[in-house]
Amino acid sequence: MLGVKVLESGMRGKKPKQPTMYALVSLENRVPQDHPLRRLKPIVEVVLQRLDPVFEAMYAEAGRPSIPPERLLKAAVLMALHGVRSERQFCEQLGYNMLFQWFLDMDLSEPAFDHSTFSKNRQRLLDHDVSRRFFEEVVEEARSMDLISGDHFSVDGTLVEAWASVKSFRRKDDDSGDNNQFGAFKGEKRTNDTHESKTDPESRLFRKGRGREAKLSYMGHALMENRNGLMVDFELSEANGKAERAAALTMADRERKRRKKKRKKAKSSKKRNRKGRRITLAADKGYDTRDFVRDCRERGVTPH
Repeated sequence: MLGVKVLESGMRGKKPKQPTMYALVSLENRVPQDHPLRRLKPIVEVVLQRLDPVFEAMYAEAGRPSIPPERLLKAAVLMALHGVRSERQFCEQLGYNMLFQWFLDMDLSEPAFDHSTFSKNRQRLLDHDVSRRFFEEVVEEARSMDLISGDHFSVDGTLVEAWASVKSFRRKDDDSGDNNQFGAFKGEKRTNDTHESKTDPESRLFRKGRGREAKLSYMGHALMENRNGLMVDFELSEANGKAERAAALTMADRERKRRKKKRKKAKSSKKRNRKGRRITLAADKGYDTRDFVRDCRERGVTPH
């Protein structure tokens, strides 16, 4: 009863008749101190600072200023972490999401940039291999924090569906250029040797397994370390039956080169001996072939 009386004695709040026109608001104070992005942001900024010479080489000295590439890369991180489906959707949320604005070092008075900024700058980022360099710098930062195992790894691959319709998969000698005839393939035997996509010639018709639908695809490959499950390398390749094993060996070779470089930098013999051990590589049954096992062992890699 006492609680009820206390509630009944409270005064009713009223909506202000006129909103505040001026306010001193700091985005830094709006983000909770225990928010996970607070730990991530300093790491991303250190990595972007290392890439500053690359960014300087990407742009001309004169001309109209563009959106900083650092913001585009930070935006890609936010899209991945928060499951934002498209660049258009991200730019829409950026207009009202103060957490996103804080992570991109934007001011409250700054308008959100247009989604076309991503497409206009994408080729420039690809030409300078910025995504690969950004990824590698993040991995090196994780290594410096002792978050990555140097001995035990796992590898796997997945199909990446191409942005091309199966209807565009026509004979290689078909140069008619008539897109209206793309669907006329009923009863025709189609293979990658005789056919290609007229809208994405580098993609390949591939199925993941028996009874599965064949799609125009590429293959993505990831090398994971087994201590914390962090991805330390990746590859994108043509979709074929040998791509997974070939990409695994390529990534294993790169990892061995990194280990060799670290051994040279090691000062004590104890460290050199520890770093010189064989690495292990776990994989599923798709990698279990005589050739792959032999190639791994020749490289000083123990396959599992």
